Amino acid sequence: MKQKTHPEVHPVVFIDNSANAEFITTSTLKSEKTREIDGVKHYEINIEISSASHPFFTGKQVFVDTARRVEKFNEKKAKTVAAAESRKGKKVKRTARATARQAKEDAKPNAA
Repeated sequence: MKQKTHPEVHPVVFIDNSANAEFITTSTLKSEKTREIDGVKHYEINIEISSASHPFFTGKQVFVDTARRVEKFNEKKAKTVAAAESRKGKKVKRTARATARQAKEDAKPNAA
């Protein structure tokens, strides 16, 4: 068998900041911060959502928006609304073309 094909696994503690819960396990992730638990050095990994804070598991609807998703969506929507207001619609363009065509017809001298 090939040697060193599997990643290195370390003891870690996942810390859920929104629910103040900790999960001690092993993972391939590392961090700069460490903590000693029962004489073993564990890497501290901060997470935003876990089973302790997820609405599916808790039954509570808690809104966590750390990535500014709502603000980004609202900015994008405001941009499209502003662009739509400044743009002319099909009906306006069609009537403008028809009036220009009619004005061109009226400007031609009658050849009769």
